[in-house]
Amino acid sequence: MDYLPVAWRLRDQLALIVGGGEIALRKARLLARAGARLRVVSPEVEAELDALAVQSGGEVIVARYIAEHLHGVTLAIGATDDMSVNQQLHQDALHVGVPVNVVDNPPLCTFIFPAIVDRDPLLISISSGGASPVLARWARSKIETLLPTRLGELASLMGRFRKPLAAKLPQIGARRLFWEGLLDGALMETVLAGRTADAEQLLQAAVDDADVETLSRGEVYLVGAGPGDPDLMTFRALRLLQKADVVLYDRLVGAGILELARRDADLVYVGKARDQHVVPQEDINNLLVHYARQGKKVCRLKGGDPFIFGRGGEELDSVVEAGIPFQVVPGVTAAAGCAAYAGIPLTHRDHAQSVRFVTGHRKDKSVDLPWASLITPGETLVFYMGLVSLSQICQGLLGAGMDPNMPAAMVSRGTLADQQVLMGSLTTLPDIIAKAEVAAPSLLIIGTVVTLHPRYRWFG
Repeated sequence: MDYLPVAWRLRDQLALIVGGGEIALRKARLLARAGARLRVVSPEVEAELDALAVQSGGEVIVARYIAEHLHGVTLAIGATDDMSVNQQLHQDALHVGVPVNVVDNPPLCTFIFPAIVDRDPLLISISSGGASPVLARWARSKIETLLPTRLGELASLMGRFRKPLAAKLPQIGARRLFWEGLLDGALMETVLAGRTADAEQLLQAAVDDADVETLSRGEVYLVGAGPGDPDLMTFRALRLLQKADVVLYDRLVGAGILELARRDADLVYVGKARDQHVVPQEDINNLLVHYARQGKKVCRLKGGDPFIFGRGGEELDSVVEAGIPFQVVPGVTAAAGCAAYAGIPLTHRDHAQSVRFVTGHRKDKSVDLPWASLITPGETLVFYMGLVSLSQICQGLLGAGMDPNMPAAMVSRGTLADQQVLMGSLTTLPDIIAKAEVAAPSLLIIGTVVTLHPRYRWFG
């Protein structure tokens, strides 16, 4: 992140604009809307810009820029066609510690102007860090179509009730939950329908009835984050993740997904390296109860789906026994996600009429599986956590009579940018994997559907 996005209060602050043409006028309009006083410096100044500077309580100096024009200003804008003037302004501003922006010249900027979605007092800024202003404007146009114009009215209404609510609910967490509940309910729809008076009555009644004990009750969310790509998370998973005060996560949850959590949420790593938990499973179960009993919303974020080889049932046992409310959010399981991104359909009328999910090792770490029952014509086998026990799996299936030439594939870090697909057969894949650097997590797919890779490989 090259720039830190901030909301800057400029009301009654003096802003310097060096330049008197159309570009300078565009920046002046934006600064004037924010309440800044404008000091415009240029040998020639357009009439509208001149009038705007006077209306703002500022001044127009018809002259060539000199360093003294920076005296007393909060920020400076370079908007001239003269590169030598822009460079001098940049150097002078750095010398006196004044933030400076030279239009369309990122190397001479210590701050930049984002594209803005204006629902005053709700403002959304979009920036490409100066790399592509056109892309930032494109993103703004998309967001503009998603956000109703009356959102500003809702923000103003909520602002008027902040103090009364703080008196009723001293805990900031309880207030956050209060607002989240209202936004998911009737208040939003009432404001957007233009019924401002009704909305104010509704909000007043909600504040009067606000209950600390109810809003401060702890809750656990068992959330499937999918196999890795953040785009595969469900809307509900994202909503609860952003609602959580504490997030417990493991190594199967990528950084891109964690970045979607609230900035003030506590992120607690409880991952494992192969069979060794950094935090033992029993301790994870206890942590869910521990945080929830503190009145916190706890998100247990799990790779894939929490109920498919994710120990979700074990973790919920402790939550249920403690009488703590909970929600379970299914996720795209690794088999579905990794196979799709690898271009391997798990079922296909010409190859497989069924699919079976199998764990690569049991709770006691053994690989003693009912091999004979796993050999079914027209069925795809998917082994979770099969990287370490690959040789044992292949030997077990071969010993039970599976065709030695049966196609097999290992999908490593499926759905992520560095996804790797290694193909072979039951007899050759172990040697192929042994000679390659294969990163966990990995998924083993066995069946003739493997031959369809890379025909159905998605290159988007």
